[in-house]
Amino acid sequence: MRHFGHLGPDIRKKLFHQEPAEFTAASPARTLATALGATLYSPATRPRLADDILKQAARGVVSMVLCLEDSISDADVTDGEANLVRQFARLDAAAGDGADLPLLFIRVRTPGQLADLARRMGPAVRRLSGFVLPKFTAESGAEFLQTLRAAESACGQRLFAMPVLESPQLLHLETRRETLAGIAAAVGAHRDRVLALRLGVTDFCSAYGLRRAPDMTAYDVQIVASVIADVVNVLGRADGSGFTVTGPVWEYFRLHERMFKPQLRRSPFQGRAEQLRTALIEHDMDGLLREIELDHANGLLGKTCIHPSHVAPVHALSVVSHEEFSDAADILRPERGDGGVLRSAYTNKMNEVKPHRAWAERTLLRAEAFGVAREGVDFVELLTASVPRD
Repeated sequence: MRHFGHLGPDIRKKLFHQEPAEFTAASPARTLATALGATLYSPATRPRLADDILKQAARGVVSMVLCLEDSISDADVTDGEANLVRQFARLDAAAGDGADLPLLFIRVRTPGQLADLARRMGPAVRRLSGFVLPKFTAESGAEFLQTLRAAESACGQRLFAMPVLESPQLLHLETRRETLAGIAAAVGAHRDRVLALRLGVTDFCSAYGLRRAPDMTAYDVQIVASVIADVVNVLGRADGSGFTVTGPVWEYFRLHERMFKPQLRRSPFQGRAEQLRTALIEHDMDGLLREIELDHANGLLGKTCIHPSHVAPVHALSVVSHEEFSDAADILRPERGDGGVLRSAYTNKMNEVKPHRAWAERTLLRAEAFGVAREGVDFVELLTASVPRD
């Protein structure tokens, strides 16, 4: 699979200076963590789940979470488990015919459920990339991660964990420092199996009876913003101790997926920026775009998504611009190893080699996963090309 792989080669050639690289579920963890992109959540109870997964893969989705936790009622858990076992068997048969599947994760409720599902899936477990672990703390996380190790050994399949940081202990100021230290120790002990850390911002807001409006980002809610900052401070460092931390969910969407099409089909690419911006505002998407940009500015990569219409904006804004790529490549040239300061090739900024090195390394990782836009190609062209046409 690859990002923007659902586009034709001729379109990709027009858009990209460097096309996104191909990767598989067997790729190195660092590659997969960077490439998660818009991780689309779906309730595990959907009766045509296998078909839904194949449909979304054809539209550019590369990672999905099939949820047995908050997205379904307690009464539906048993049916959801049985449905997952059936649907994975169908996917396994389809993938045997060459179907390109996204990275698939199951959001479970308990460690016991994790082990039971991995066992019940039988050979189809090879289509599973791992599990999402809810309300993760040092105490609950240790059992989850040990169970994951045992399940992996039993089924012979590499399985990753994606803990969700959403507990009240993390939110409340008096317990946050201790909770973060405990989480850091727990995930650090299983570093090779923790693919990314996800933020449960909806649970944070719930603890205070809050819900952000569609024109506000998570960073406008100061309680939430403070938690994100502390999570990145402790768990997102660029010194080799950190993890990929993904952006919070965006809750708003329209009832149908064709929301951009009337506006996007009125004219060719040229002059479309203001038209698209108007369309995005009309469809409650301006807040999403601002939040994605703030995610990146605050050290987050990828995003939890609950609607297919959110996928294209997340991926389009993840593409590395030609200017970013030029700066990063220049900073990392071997002859720059001793440091120093140089003017950017775009002659509009200072590139200081040592302080900007970690940024440059992360930028080139993102460039490998999402590609580098051609000079002059911007978010509008990338999004326009990415929106599904059916």
